[in-house]
Amino acid sequence: MDQGAFREHRFRGSDGLHLYARTYGLEPRPSTAIPIVCLPGLTRNSRDFHELATFLASSPGGGHPVVSLDYRGRGNSERDGDKSRYAIAIETSDVIAACAHFAIDKAIFIGTSRGGLILHRLIGHAPGLIAGAIFNDIGPVVEIEGLMGIRDYLNRATGPVSWAAAPDYLKALHGDDFPILRDSDWQQMARAIYRDEGGVPIADFDPAIAQHLLGLTAETPLPDLWPQFDTMAEIPLMVIRGERSRLLSQATVREMSKRHPGMVEFTALGQGHAPLLHLDGPREAISAFLDGICVGAKPRST
Repeated sequence: MDQGAFREHRFRGSDGLHLYARTYGLEPRPSTAIPIVCLPGLTRNSRDFHELATFLASSPGGGHPVVSLDYRGRGNSERDGDKSRYAIAIETSDVIAACAHFAIDKAIFIGTSRGGLILHRLIGHAPGLIAGAIFNDIGPVVEIEGLMGIRDYLNRATGPVSWAAAPDYLKALHGDDFPILRDSDWQQMARAIYRDEGGVPIADFDPAIAQHLLGLTAETPLPDLWPQFDTMAEIPLMVIRGERSRLLSQATVREMSKRHPGMVEFTALGQGHAPLLHLDGPREAISAFLDGICVGAKPRST
């Protein structure tokens, strides 16, 4: 991983907890580029966005300043002693704190899974921050089947026994949902998910976050977020759905498009939940969407 491509930052969250972020191309900041803020999934971290952020900060990618966050309890951010604070409401406040720290008054947000749910809350608390939004395999309705699958693999008692074994371990877990991935992609995923402890890869998040899902059953009611989504009617939106996703249904995407006729849709072929955005296809679609916002034109569906 090219450490020279980003800068590391530490700042305080909404309650003073020490949080971590990476920035790409933030300094010197191009005067005409809209900042991008990347929000990862439930147990993921800023490393998920490294390849995409590096591209978007480059001239071919639009020269955007990019901020990629580690939520509390993930990656290089501090673990929270109060496990109840691993909650979307608190994490939304942390996102607002991050934007204040980096002097961002308006940005385009890329929200993967949990990140997209945070965006549904952010619109009600700081609507002026959102210049545009990209939902990566998430929407106002979350399918319980997909969430239970996440519950199960995050709470597995075992993990890879070595770094050499980590890519094959991940491929055994997720390969059916991601047939498009190459060996190098599984290696990159391992580096994003795990941290090193004595030469052994360990999942880089507080286990309490995954344990919050243990009470889920097929009968667990999941409230929808249509009222929040509807408030985004005037905001440029894009939704990326993994072709094999079990968390975001095609029916939900159709309803999203019906309620937001200008929304751009893209299907990440050969990918499940959640798609890798730096691969050929999603990367170009995201770049085109961003170009449309920056020049004031309405992006066309892909």
